[in-house]
Amino acid sequence: MSKLWGGRFELETDVEVEKFSASMNIDRRLWSVDIKASMAHARMLGEQAIISPADAAQLIAGLNSLHEDLTTGRLELDSTAEDIHSDIEKKLAEKLGPVAGKLHTARSRNDQVATDSRLYLRGEVLSLIEEIKALQEYFLASAKIHTQTVLPGFTHLQHAQPVSLAHHLLAYFWMLQRDRERLEQSLPRINSLPLGSAALAGTGFNLDRQAVAAELGFDKVTENSLDAVSDRDFVVEFLSNGSLIMMHLSRLSEELILWSTPEFAFVQLGDEVTTGSSIMPQKKNPDVAELIRGRVGRLYGSLMGALTMLKGLPLSYNRDLQEDKVFLFDGLDTVRASVRLMLIMLEKATWKAESMAKSLRGDFSNATDLADDLVTKGLPFRQAHEVIGKIVNHCIKTGLPLEDITLPALKGFSPLFDEKSLGLLPHVAVMKARTSEGGTAPSAVLAQIAKAELALG
Repeated sequence: MSKLWGGRFELETDVEVEKFSASMNIDRRLWSVDIKASMAHARMLGEQAIISPADAAQLIAGLNSLHEDLTTGRLELDSTAEDIHSDIEKKLAEKLGPVAGKLHTARSRNDQVATDSRLYLRGEVLSLIEEIKALQEYFLASAKIHTQTVLPGFTHLQHAQPVSLAHHLLAYFWMLQRDRERLEQSLPRINSLPLGSAALAGTGFNLDRQAVAAELGFDKVTENSLDAVSDRDFVVEFLSNGSLIMMHLSRLSEELILWSTPEFAFVQLGDEVTTGSSIMPQKKNPDVAELIRGRVGRLYGSLMGALTMLKGLPLSYNRDLQEDKVFLFDGLDTVRASVRLMLIMLEKATWKAESMAKSLRGDFSNATDLADDLVTKGLPFRQAHEVIGKIVNHCIKTGLPLEDITLPALKGFSPLFDEKSLGLLPHVAVMKARTSEGGTAPSAVLAQIAKAELALG
C-alpha cells in the first residue's frame, strides 16, 4: 500500500530517510489503544451521518476483528511499516477493502497519535499507582512488626539518635504517598481528548467530540486544536513524577546496599535477588538495588530529553514530537520495573534487629537526652549542651560507653543529675521518649500507622 500521504509525490522516499523517520519499532505498543480510539471515531462518524451507519458498522466490525487477530497472534504487526497507525490502516484495508479509507475522515495522525499516547499513558499510570500502593503496603505491614526494633538514625551518615525500624520504613511510605498523589493528580491532565482537532485547526465536519470522549473514558475534550496536537506536557509531567519516584527508590537502594554490608549487617538480602562473583566465591552482590540506583539516570535523561525536544518548537505539530515516545516508553518501563523489583527485593529481605541494636552500643546517640534532662531541671540548653559535650569527651578518652556511666561520674559534671538521669540512657528509652507527633516513639508511630492506613484507603 502506498503511504497515507503519498498522492502528491512523484519519487519514492530515499531508503535512508525511511529508516531514519520510521517509528514502528517504538510506537508498535500503541496498537490496542489505536484500534480502540478508531472504533470510537468510526462510531461517532456514523452517528453524525458523516459516513453511512452501514459503513461505520463495517469499520467497527473490522477493527474488532483486527484487534482479536492481533491479540491472539493470528496476525502480526509489520515491523517495516512507517508507524503503527499506517500499519493498522493497511491491515484494515486488507480486511474491508476501500471502505477502510473512510476511517480517517475528519482526523489526522496528529490528533490520532496524541490521543493514543494519552490513552496508553492513562492505563500505565493507573497500573503504576497500584504497584506503588503494593510497595506502600509492604512498608506499612513491616512497620507494624518493628515498632520496638531500634537502630541508629543518621545525619551526615553518622549516628545521630536512635529510631525504630518502623519509623525508618514509614519514611519511605510517605515518600511513595507523595509519589502516588502526584500521579493521581496528573490523571485529569492526561485524560483530555485531542481527537477531533485534526491536523491543527479542527475540521468542518459536524463532529461529536464529547461522545468520543465519553466512549473512551476521557474527562473532557481539549479546548484548542493547535495546543491539542502539539501538547506534550503530560509526557514531561509523567517523566518528572517518574524521576521523583526513581529518586526515592534510589535512596532506599543506597541504604539496602550499605546495610547489607558486613560493616552494617542491618539487612540480609535474599539469594533470589542477589548475584555472585565469577572469581570470588564468597560474594553476594546487591545487583538489583544497584541497578535501580543506576537507572535513575535514565529517567533524568528522558525528562531532560523531552524538555529539550519541546523547548524550541513553534506551533503546532512538528516531527520532533515523534521522539516523545522514546522518552515516555523508556521512562514508563524503567519506573514500573523498578517499583516491582523493589517490592520483590524487600519481600525477600530479612531485617537483622540484633545487629541494629548492637551497632548502638557506645555510639553516644543517647547524649541529647542527657542534655534535655538538664534543661528540664532549669539549665539553659546551650549550657546543658556544653556539659554533655564534656561528658562525651570524657567517655571517649576513657573508652566508656555513655550508657555505662555511673551517677557519681555524672554528678562530677553537674549536680543536677540524679537517678532518673541514668534511666534515660538506654537506647530503647531514648527512642521511646520521642513522643511528639510524627516522632519515633512507639506511641507516635502507632498514630502514624493509623494515618498511613487512612492514606492507603
